[in-house]
Amino acid sequence: MLSSRNATKKGKEPKKVLVKKIWSKKMPTRRPPNRQVLLQLVLLPIGIKEKAENGRPTEFVNQVCYRSYWERSTLTIPWMWTAPTEAQRQRKTGNRELSLPGCTASRMAQKEKLQCLKDFHKDTLKPSPGKSPGTRPEDEAEGKHPQREKWASKLDFVLSVAGGFVGLGNVWRFPYLCYKNGGGAFLIPYFIFLFGGGLPVFFLEVALGQFTSEGGITCWEKLCPIFTGIGYASIIIVSLLNIYYIVILAWGVYYLFQCFQPELPWAKCNQPWNTDRCIEDTYRKNKTLWLASNASNFTSPVTEFWEHNVLGISNGIEDIGPVKWDLALCLLLVWVICFFCIWKGVKSTGKVVYITATFPFIMLIVLLIRGVTLPGASAGIKFYLYPDLARLKDPDVWIDAGTQIFFSYAICLGAMTSLGSYNKYKYNCYRDCLLLGGLNSGTSFVSGFAIFSVLGFMAQEQGVDIADVAESGPGLAFIAYPKAVTMMPFPTVWAILFFIMLLLLGLDSQFVEVEGQITSLVDLYPSFLRKGYRREIFIAIVCCISYLLGLTMVTKGGMYVFQLFDFYAASGVCLLWVAFFECIAVAWVYGVDNFYDALEDMIGYRPNAWMKWSWTIITPLLCAGCFIFSLVKYKPLMYNKVYKYPDWAIGLGWTLALASMICIPMVVVIKIIQSDGPLIERIKAVAAPVRGGASSRPADHRGPKDLAYPLDPNGNKGLLLKAPTHTIVETMM
Repeated sequence: MLSSRNATKKGKEPKKVLVKKIWSKKMPTRRPPNRQVLLQLVLLPIGIKEKAENGRPTEFVNQVCYRSYWERSTLTIPWMWTAPTEAQRQRKTGNRELSLPGCTASRMAQKEKLQCLKDFHKDTLKPSPGKSPGTRPEDEAEGKHPQREKWASKLDFVLSVAGGFVGLGNVWRFPYLCYKNGGGAFLIPYFIFLFGGGLPVFFLEVALGQFTSEGGITCWEKLCPIFTGIGYASIIIVSLLNIYYIVILAWGVYYLFQCFQPELPWAKCNQPWNTDRCIEDTYRKNKTLWLASNASNFTSPVTEFWEHNVLGISNGIEDIGPVKWDLALCLLLVWVICFFCIWKGVKSTGKVVYITATFPFIMLIVLLIRGVTLPGASAGIKFYLYPDLARLKDPDVWIDAGTQIFFSYAICLGAMTSLGSYNKYKYNCYRDCLLLGGLNSGTSFVSGFAIFSVLGFMAQEQGVDIADVAESGPGLAFIAYPKAVTMMPFPTVWAILFFIMLLLLGLDSQFVEVEGQITSLVDLYPSFLRKGYRREIFIAIVCCISYLLGLTMVTKGGMYVFQLFDFYAASGVCLLWVAFFECIAVAWVYGVDNFYDALEDMIGYRPNAWMKWSWTIITPLLCAGCFIFSLVKYKPLMYNKVYKYPDWAIGLGWTLALASMICIPMVVVIKIIQSDGPLIERIKAVAAPVRGGASSRPADHRGPKDLAYPLDPNGNKGLLLKAPTHTIVETMM
């Protein structure tokens, strides 16, 4: 840039100088021998020439501009200088004034002027508290929202996704489903749904977030507005899921606190909450004192600890009872931890997962080694994997496989889209999605060995069949496994390790889902919610509301409410419904080949054609078939195979399910009504991407602008925007 003096010599009008010259070209310097120093600056005042004439600085320019945090420009300065002394500043500046905002230089001493200048740069070069580092002063003045954050490293994203979908379902649901549905034979439908549904939809959501740099709602608004209801359906599902999933962690915290006693409180029948029907395992081993025919008349101490002490369970959902304040405090503690894990966005989330996503794997390996070395472990593992191919004829086996895949991959919740939206545009998400998919399914499979080896040991110790001790869900985590550790040496140690693993598995899944929920909502109103501390306040409000709603599940009848939410609110039916329309929106409306063009632009190559076939045909068919069979095979909810829910509770459950499912067709109708013109033209208009396209590709990375969009926003050229276009028939060739 030219100084104001040089600009005057060339006949140009001198620009208004905010900061006048402070140091001359003869400033004392300290020159390193023939070296160039590369300075990576976060917020860089570009008033100094990037390559100054004669190797010395000239002057500050008329404006103070700041480059974005994410641009991280490199400034090459072939010198290093020392700041001039106060006497040198006095000689060079004389009585010249400094025109700076907030500085009345004409009435200030020279030293105060320099301090004012220093304070000015200190305040402007560093972002104000609560402001995004990418907020520029000119953007804030124009009311623009701050630029979007990005992951600090690739590992932050990988661990966040791994923590998000490797959760409690991998440990307590998959092993039980595998045993229940034919052992090793269950792996056949499992892998069919994995490669035909789980992996393709998981990759689609991550890539969609990276392509649009938007959360789970606004990404569909940019890509395919007519299906924005997919985003609203996902946010309702994940909001309901976040309310009841964290209750499991509250139970885990309560158990963990109870472990710090001289003796585990669920090991003996000498506690205040035990009844006359409580029988310890030492009596069960004695055949003369224990007969299988009497099993239904007695309970174990661990079962009574769970039902009478932890839950204080009532007779039914009609008798909701008071809040159990010990559980309410545990629930509050978990929500506070969750808040502080995500309150600073991906910066805090990306660092917390280094512990929460890695430590559970270490604990799982420790428990696996301990389990396989126990007597009776081989019988449990054989029971876990023994194939029964006849079970494949049962539609329930395929339904369980499909729903387990969609549960374990945390898809159709908007969370994976939100996590992907913080990726850099050129990030190779395809490679990492495949690796993460293998990690997720591998964890589920290995967890089965850790769980069933312990169940085999417990069955041998009690002298019963493994089927009598095998349970899933809360029954496995809070009854079967705690009971097993009481039979091991050093039971307190193994109980503490198990519940720490359980808490960390659930905690990172919880706060990743909450982060996805928050990101989707913040992206709806970015100019309002991204300013100052508003995002943090909004997170606190969401956490408080969720906590208050969750108090209904820590009452005497809270277990009935919990099961109602678990069975209906985030059921497999809802997830299959959303996944079906996600594939329709991307493959058939936006155009699968157009999306492949976008993927090639992001990752540098086109993914395997299997993804294209899956999004177009395989995944929609699998989702539709599993959805229909789920409705046909529907059975009303029962608790513990004994308590039957009243009709009003069943109706409430279906209301929770339909609250999300109805969003998709409802938004389609609303979008069509809000547009103008004939019906066909309305559909074309609302099905087209937004003007300017859905891509978030940075301007400085723009290449050939030949990406085709399947629908013209103006509706002038029919279904396809320009020739040559990609049709579904051409896609299959």
